[in-house]
Amino acid sequence: MNTATNTPASAVTRNPFTGEVTQQKLFATAAEVETALEKTAGAFKGWRVSDLEKRTRLLLNIAGGLRQQARALAESMADEMGKPVSQGLAEVEKSASLCEWYAGNGPAFLADEPVQAGENKAFVQYLPLGPVLAVMPWNFPVWQVLRGAVPIILAGNSYLLKPAPNVMGSSLLLQSVLLKAGVPDGLFLVVNADNDSVAKIINDPRIAAVTLTGSVRAGAAVAGLAGAAIKKSVLELGGADAFIVLADADIDAAVKGAVIGRFSNSGQICIAAKRIIVEESVFAEFRDKFVEAVRAIRVGDPRDESTFVGPMARYDLRDELHAQVEATLAEGAVCLLGGHALPGEANFYAPTVLSNVRPGMTSFTQELFGPVASLIAAKDADHAIELANDSAFGLGGSLWSRDTERATRLAAQIETGGVFINSPSFSDPRVPIGGVKQSGFGRELSHFGVREFTNVQTVWQAS
Repeated sequence: MNTATNTPASAVTRNPFTGEVTQQKLFATAAEVETALEKTAGAFKGWRVSDLEKRTRLLLNIAGGLRQQARALAESMADEMGKPVSQGLAEVEKSASLCEWYAGNGPAFLADEPVQAGENKAFVQYLPLGPVLAVMPWNFPVWQVLRGAVPIILAGNSYLLKPAPNVMGSSLLLQSVLLKAGVPDGLFLVVNADNDSVAKIINDPRIAAVTLTGSVRAGAAVAGLAGAAIKKSVLELGGADAFIVLADADIDAAVKGAVIGRFSNSGQICIAAKRIIVEESVFAEFRDKFVEAVRAIRVGDPRDESTFVGPMARYDLRDELHAQVEATLAEGAVCLLGGHALPGEANFYAPTVLSNVRPGMTSFTQELFGPVASLIAAKDADHAIELANDSAFGLGGSLWSRDTERATRLAAQIETGGVFINSPSFSDPRVPIGGVKQSGFGRELSHFGVREFTNVQTVWQAS
């Protein structure tokens, strides 16, 4: 996040399929930011004393509201950032299920925990922390927001959302859905803040903490501001996840998993399978089958439910991706498929497969946020783990092997926040998500997510 003062005056949404500017919304004025801060702080005061039964009922209402508006939300995402509508519908359903899961399991995560303290009585309680500012990206305008907002609200906090400018319509629609579901005014609130305003919001004493999902640059800026203000922050940043295929893997299953793991959401996922590392003995078989599977991907109109890869979200991101591909080829990699933008007004980048990728190359060291896969050969399993760990990032990863016991042992050697054996990486409310190294710190989802923004208070009563 650039905190310089030369930010644009408005947020612009350009439909990546038609190329048309569909919305231009002025950034919030200082007065509007102040109003947002007053509302989120006021909502917190009332919500913090609400009982857990009321909070869980609200989550169930939200789940129902999401399902009622699933088509509208999915079409909004398709029009604003190019997500295929079938994937948008799945995102909304996943978000509704998240609400239901936390409604059923969340109260236990927030229950008082007794502590053995001899003759004394002691326990730990999880108390609301305060209004939380969330700086969120554009790639999952519903799931990414709610996977943080639901546990934050369940814990008794309020949630102030600063969305990416190009998905402002989806964010406002989501806010409307939550209001209709009974969320108190100001408890979940969208603010169209520019970078300068974000900095001021973080420094405002009414804000207790901040969470961000985005780039390393944005995370460093927000973490610096939060640290200077002595405020809690949780960051989920970039990833260059390894997708490791061992010699004993089911190659057909691994190919299918790699296509899903790399090209869902047009490859614009933090935990996507970006570096596909395959043992030499099965590399040629995997490569040939993978290229044919990628060649068969249906690219098209995101509103067509048969589309698997839609346009990239923004035109500047496509240009950046192509520059990374060109740099990797100049460094000695080979393009087996794609490697170019598709003609026309739509912001398509052809599904691309790069081979002969080695450590130090652009697509090995940098995050490629789009429909580009990098194939890397490994001498053996130990070399595959070494290659996987040769990264500044540590978000997620996959490991494919028929020997699941061995794969489980190897998983402990991989320096990431998550390892998925014989499955593409994904997020699920039952398990935490987050990273190490430059992929950030803190965790979302599971009991970790609901406790991240609480005051973990010790209560000790002497006998």
